[in-house]
Amino acid sequence: MRVEPINCFRPVPERAGRFSAPPYDVLDDAQARAYVAERPDSFMAIDRPETAFDSEHDPYAPEVYQYAVKLLNDRVKDGTLVRDERECLYVYRLEANGHSQTGIVAAVSVDDYLEGTVRRHEQVREEKVRDRIAHISTVTAQTGPVLVTYPDFPAISFLVGLVCTGEPLYDFVAEDGVRHTVWRIAREVAVESICETFKQVPFGYIADGHHRAAAAVRMCEEARAAGDAGARDAFLAILYPASEMQVLAYNRVVSDTNGLSEQDLIDKLKAAHLTVGERTAEPVVPAEHGHVGMYAFGAWRDLAFVDLPEDSGDPTALLDASLLQARVLGPLLGIDDPTSDSRIQFVSGADGAAELERLAGTDGVAFFMFPTSVEELMRVSDAGMLMPPKSTWFAPKPRSGLFLRRV
Repeated sequence: MRVEPINCFRPVPERAGRFSAPPYDVLDDAQARAYVAERPDSFMAIDRPETAFDSEHDPYAPEVYQYAVKLLNDRVKDGTLVRDERECLYVYRLEANGHSQTGIVAAVSVDDYLEGTVRRHEQVREEKVRDRIAHISTVTAQTGPVLVTYPDFPAISFLVGLVCTGEPLYDFVAEDGVRHTVWRIAREVAVESICETFKQVPFGYIADGHHRAAAAVRMCEEARAAGDAGARDAFLAILYPASEMQVLAYNRVVSDTNGLSEQDLIDKLKAAHLTVGERTAEPVVPAEHGHVGMYAFGAWRDLAFVDLPEDSGDPTALLDASLLQARVLGPLLGIDDPTSDSRIQFVSGADGAAELERLAGTDGVAFFMFPTSVEELMRVSDAGMLMPPKSTWFAPKPRSGLFLRRV
C-alpha cells in the first residue's frame, strides 16, 4: 500500500475533546440536531451543516455547504483549529471497555483503490457520494477519515509502539466513554520508515467510510481529467491492523410479523430449515456463527441454520446476514429489499438486547446477530464481491474533526 503524510488543520489540544465529534453518518437527523444544539462549536456543526437550517430545507442546497465553510473559518479565527506547520503522520489509539486498537493516520493513494490494492465490500448510494463530494469541494478539505484495516505486519506494529512511548498530542475521553489518544510523527526519518514499510503490505480493506472513499476517488478522477489532481491523488484514512479491529453485531428489527401468528412463524421457520428454541424471557445473544437470537411475541428464542448450502465459491452465501435474508426476512417477513423497505431498521449490537425489545414492541420481530468477522469481510473483498447490507459495525469509532486534510 502507498501511504503518505498529511498536511492538515487540527484542533489545539485543549479543545480537541470538545471540538471533535462522532462520524457524520452514525447519527440520524434528530440526533445530529440534538448534538449540535448541545455543542454548537463542535465539528458536527461543520460536518452536518444542514442542522442549522429548518428540517424542511433542502440539506443538499449550496447555501448549506457554504455555511460549513463559514463555521470552519470561524474555528480557525477563534484559535480552535491550527494548521500543522509540516506534513506529518499520526498514531491514533482508541480504548473502550477493555478493548484497544492503535493505527496510523495518513493519506492513502487513490490508485491503490482503483487498482484493487485497497479493497471494498459495500455498495455506495449515489446521493451520499454526491453529498460528500459537495462537502469536500466546498470546504476544500477531506474531513472524515476512511477506516482501513490490513493484515498484521510486525514491522509496522514495532514502529507504532516506539511512537507511543512519547508524549501524546491528544489524550481525552469523549462523551461516549471512549478514550482517544493521538501521537504526532513529524521527524522525517520516522515518517519515511513507516511509509516505506507500508509498501510491503499487500492489501488494505475499507472497514468503514465507503462513501467518503468513493467521493474522494471520484473527485480525483475529475481533477485528473482536468489536468490538476494534486492532493486529490489520495484520501484521508486511519489504518488499523486486522487483529485489533473489533466488530459488533449489526442487528435487525422488523416492525411487524407480516400477518403471521406466533405458531405460523415458528412453523415457517422450521420449514425454512431453522431449528427453533423454546420461549425464554432471557435475551438470546448468539455465541457462534449460524445462530441468531429472535425476539417476537414477548419472548426470545434461539434460531440455528441447518442444511447449509455447499461452498460454491461465493463467500457471501454462508454469512449469517445472507442466510437470514434468504430464509427469513425475504420469504417469511416480506423484506425483499432491506436497503429500501421502511419496515426494517438496523441496530448496533452496542445498543443491547433491551433496545431490540423496545424497538420490536408487541408487534415486531428483532434479530440479534452474531458479529461478522474481519476474516469474512476480507474473503468477500478478495473475491471482488459485496457484503449484505449492514453486515458489520466496527467499534469504537474514530472521531471526526481531529484531522482536516486540505485539498
